[in-house]
Amino acid sequence: MSLPNIITIGRLLLVPAVVYLIVTGEFLAAFWLFVVAGISDAVDGFIAKRFDSQTELGAYLDPLADKALLVSIYVALGILGEMPVWLVFLVVSRDAFIIVAVLLSWMLDRPVAMAPLMISKANTAGQILLAVVILADLGFGLLMENLRDGLVLLVAGLTVLSALAYLVDWLRHMAHGNGAADNGVATPDTAQDGDTE
Repeated sequence: MSLPNIITIGRLLLVPAVVYLIVTGEFLAAFWLFVVAGISDAVDGFIAKRFDSQTELGAYLDPLADKALLVSIYVALGILGEMPVWLVFLVVSRDAFIIVAVLLSWMLDRPVAMAPLMISKANTAGQILLAVVILADLGFGLLMENLRDGLVLLVAGLTVLSALAYLVDWLRHMAHGNGAADNGVATPDTAQDGDTE
């Protein structure tokens, strides 16, 4: 159990706290806790790379913690009506699709390598930015409706493109074994400690 993994587990434990703060209307506290989670993500990645303490466990835990936090925030904001329900459904469905595809690949003895697509990194960055803007807007009363609406459309577009990119490459991998997935660049949003999806 390396230090980066301990930090990652700590970030995972922040998920219920952030969700609780959101559903109870403590948006400013939720914003700052989300910021702390983001800083911890950068710190564990830096430590893992700087001191060569990357582990296979960390390669799974890091994106799991990131996804758990983001999806939980999206669902909580969707329930409160602060984020469009259709976008929450789209984001969750895309992640579920990827998980099912990976599990199916393993069941058929055609496992895919663990590395994110560039479009997925852009998608995650957009998701994080939207969550930050909404929490900041609610916490500080910034009245950023236009920015929020624009980011909602951006995240929706990136989510669809990311899902389609994974689907095409997964089908290629399963049919011929020569898709980008075989080169470690087209699988679910998993990466070494510190990598953004």
